[in-house]
Amino acid sequence: MGGKHHSLGVAAALFALALPWAAQAADSPYYEAARKEGQLNWYTTLIADTAVIPLIGAFEKRYPGIKVNYSRADSTPTILKILNEAKAGKVQADVTDGTGTSPPLQAEGLLAKYLPTGSEVYPAALKHPEGYWIANILYFMTPAINTDMVKGADIPKKLDDLLNPKWKGGKIVWSNSSSGGAAFIGAMLATAGEQKGMEFLQKLSTQQIANVGLSARAVVQKVAEGEYPIALGIFNHHTIIDSEKGAPVMWLPLEPIIAPLSVESVLKDAPHPNAARLFLDFLVSEEAAQLLADVGFLPAHPKVSGRTPSLKPEGGLFKAYFASPEYVAEHQPKWQKIRKDLFE
Repeated sequence: MGGKHHSLGVAAALFALALPWAAQAADSPYYEAARKEGQLNWYTTLIADTAVIPLIGAFEKRYPGIKVNYSRADSTPTILKILNEAKAGKVQADVTDGTGTSPPLQAEGLLAKYLPTGSEVYPAALKHPEGYWIANILYFMTPAINTDMVKGADIPKKLDDLLNPKWKGGKIVWSNSSSGGAAFIGAMLATAGEQKGMEFLQKLSTQQIANVGLSARAVVQKVAEGEYPIALGIFNHHTIIDSEKGAPVMWLPLEPIIAPLSVESVLKDAPHPNAARLFLDFLVSEEAAQLLADVGFLPAHPKVSGRTPSLKPEGGLFKAYFASPEYVAEHQPKWQKIRKDLFE
């Protein structure tokens, strides 16, 4: 009898291996229903080759029978596409993401309340209290320097070091986009308070900062090329990408540091609601976070530090102000007005 039971056990194990979805079905309440839906539509702002395609590949391998279709665009076109489809009476997207996508969609009542399985390990600052979004990627806005042009005692270690006359007259640069200068101003006001923050910004304005119509990424490249010694309001991980290629550029853990969030949301009228929830569960999982880390992103998952641990607060020993999409959307016009009034 023992041999017979043993044979049955082996047969069952082989059957489970032959049908990997059978083993996976038990780990999610959505899998069987998602498999019947067969697909989902992801409207994403992430870079297709770097992040989107690898994430989809990992998900489809883990959950066979569910195809992920994706539409890649920046935040504004993504928002408009979803709004237009909703106005036409047919929501197409199941899941969407971005740093600024959720507030306008939530305002129109288009997002579902759903905190995915596994979200309990995320700190409160990285998920919406009612479940309209959860962060999957973090960005830290810091200063950067050209290490050939700024050395030793000249490297800014505190805010007042940015007021050194040495850096006057266009030696400090920032982007005039929604990141860059606006992000630095937002960080100052959020951490120092209105009065002290504005006092420092008034002093900083006498340094005649260069406002450039470039992305924060392009500003890092200008610093790396030696066009400017110092930049403010850049994404710290961009300096690692360039320095690994030999560029003389380095980010500084100089506070205040604001951290906008890239967040994922499920659409309220998602055409494939079970697949949407299963996919969001996956996107905030440790597996997906490690995949993002491997290609150079800073995952929001607290157990995954990324390829360069010092880029995140716990590894780099710095404090960051995590700015929710709603906070940024509410305050961005004010930050930009201050930048124009004081620095242009």
